[in-house]
Amino acid sequence: MSISRRTILSGIAASGLLVPVVASAAGADPAPAKAPAAAQREKKILFVLTSCNKIPETGNPTGYFYSEVSHPWKVLTDAGYEIDFVTPKGAEPTAEGFDPKDPVNMEFKNNAQYQAKLANTLKPAEVVPSDYCGMYYAGGHGAMWDLPNNPELQNICGTIYTNGGVIGAVCHGPAGLVNVKLPNGQYLVSGKNVNCFTNSEEDAVGMSNVVPFALETAIRDRGGIFQRSDNFQSHVVTNDRLVTGQNPASAACVGYGMLSCM
Repeated sequence: MSISRRTILSGIAASGLLVPVVASAAGADPAPAKAPAAAQREKKILFVLTSCNKIPETGNPTGYFYSEVSHPWKVLTDAGYEIDFVTPKGAEPTAEGFDPKDPVNMEFKNNAQYQAKLANTLKPAEVVPSDYCGMYYAGGHGAMWDLPNNPELQNICGTIYTNGGVIGAVCHGPAGLVNVKLPNGQYLVSGKNVNCFTNSEEDAVGMSNVVPFALETAIRDRGGIFQRSDNFQSHVVTNDRLVTGQNPASAACVGYGMLSCM
């Protein structure tokens, strides 16, 4: 992974610190976040992080993008929700893009309770879907390799959504959604307004020929109605309890969008 790519993505993340604006299903009007009801505050949200720590094609390090965990964590825990972490392999995942100048990153890093959870993530087989009112997929390029074809995580996601839960994802996190099917046999993203790290953003960071597939294209192929802004601008879409964000700058707003759907 090149230094220029790290710089670009860290800059994107810093530009979107806790901005409480969430696009509507049409990708335009802002929707205000609302606090969860008292009964909901005792419920939990499952964060999905990649276990991939090395890009197979290059050997360069990768992992989950730090602010794409810390920023939604801040929004959701401040609203009274508890977060659990799951990874395809369990154990502690590798982070990329940590910025010590980001106060939310530092708050997350210094939270002993959540750092202990992060060091001992659940395996998919250990997850009880009925325990959760929502599920959130963090990005980082590693997500492109081990999240799309994980049937256990797909089943957990489909079950939480079918049970009325909220699904969120940001940047490369929607890679975990592309193969999720609902009981009616349709893909979760089919017919819904969705976004993710765009093909042109992938070009801009020099990864289009490295990632195993083009995420924007895959979402379109699954019937998703793709919404986007210009490269590296914050953009979040909410549609029928599905909340997706374009890039690291969108991460906090995905958290707000999930709150607005609870």
